[in-house]
Amino acid sequence: MVEKPVSRRDVLKFMAGASLAGATGLFPGPLFAARQKTALPNIVFILTDDHRADHLGCTGHPFLKTPHLDRLAGEGVLFENAFVTTSLCSPSRASFLTGQYAHTHGVKNNLTPWQNENVTFLERLKRVGYDTSFIGKWHMPGRLPQLRGVDEFVTFTARGGQGQYWDCPLIVNGKQTPSNKRYITDELTDRAMAFAGRDRQNPFCLYLSLKAAHHDWLPPEELKGLYADAALPLAPEADTWVTMTNGGMFAGTAGPLQYHYRNYCRVLTSVDHYVGKFLGFLDKKGLADNTIVIYAGDNGYFWGEHRLIDKRWAYEESIRVPFIVRAPGLIRGPGRRAGQMVLNIDLAPTLLEIAGIKPGPAIEGQSILPILKNPGTRSREAWLYEYFSDFPYNVPGIHAVRTRDRIYIEYQGRCPPELYDLEADPKQRKNLMDRVDARELAGLRDMLATLKREGRL
Repeated sequence: MVEKPVSRRDVLKFMAGASLAGATGLFPGPLFAARQKTALPNIVFILTDDHRADHLGCTGHPFLKTPHLDRLAGEGVLFENAFVTTSLCSPSRASFLTGQYAHTHGVKNNLTPWQNENVTFLERLKRVGYDTSFIGKWHMPGRLPQLRGVDEFVTFTARGGQGQYWDCPLIVNGKQTPSNKRYITDELTDRAMAFAGRDRQNPFCLYLSLKAAHHDWLPPEELKGLYADAALPLAPEADTWVTMTNGGMFAGTAGPLQYHYRNYCRVLTSVDHYVGKFLGFLDKKGLADNTIVIYAGDNGYFWGEHRLIDKRWAYEESIRVPFIVRAPGLIRGPGRRAGQMVLNIDLAPTLLEIAGIKPGPAIEGQSILPILKNPGTRSREAWLYEYFSDFPYNVPGIHAVRTRDRIYIEYQGRCPPELYDLEADPKQRKNLMDRVDARELAGLRDMLATLKREGRL
């Protein structure tokens, strides 16, 4: 299918509507219409690494300060039940880009390469007139791709694609390029502002993918003493040296849990600072009124819960992520929290629908635009979690079905299945497999089989 570019007639029609809306108070008045160049909004997607859902000021963390992300949530919608379909960097990132499960797009773990036939939402937005940029962490196996439909591709391959917090060399449109700023989040934010601030007639879509807050959690110099005296909200089962067990050595977490956790929170504070810097730039340039900003994490992270470190397992700390959408003019009741279950595979169809593009049968996610417009919109009742083993981590293959109040988990190999009542037991400490009703169990198993086969119910 060839996507239809934005026509001059569409632009004029939108401009007339924006002027009328300004007069009625729905938009910020005539200046908005004067700035508006196209019929479509700009789009900024900010993706962070290992940022778990409960680590924001606005989600109740006891000491972590995130005023700029809190502001974003206050001006948009904070999705309180946002999840990833695979809690691992490479598969999750491919799912954000394609709107597909890992078993469909083929990036099943951190060892399986990106397939060049995969179609990203950036490619499809380019077809309807967007200027596009991918800036930051790619981190999928194999050679860097020739991303179709991407005008600017800024990334790095240092440390196997993980990048490094300090003095990270870049690859800009295929060419090795030194970083202008020493700290990687500072560098990527500057490049994002440079792209967003260019004079242009087209709308733009910016995919800003940060290294933070992945290990080895190195904060900027000015934050090294932050939270030094804070009481840490660690789980009762967590202990200082859980970082050395259950594959922690492979996860790069050698050392005391408390030391790493404080640095993790410091790095998240630095992320918030640079998000604030970027939001301030949009304000200063007069771009904020017509720019959708979405913030999410690629997966959660264990800090000793279930005596685990890292991610991968189908527990709430691992599969839940922050997901915030600010979309001026689209959101009914900005500042609200949404309880509907949304997934990383929902990003692509949402952005395509906003741009007037039909997602098509290859997309397995669902657009959340109806939820943004109407708080009462129903969402999915259940979804599929999948994890494919990747060496050297000693985690079996996992398939699970997550409903509104249950999660049923099956493992490859000898690990027995698990079932949790998430309303009564949100920390997943009581496996109900020995007391579950046979009909309920059969229903969950049928649901999981359908999701594995069809991707949706």
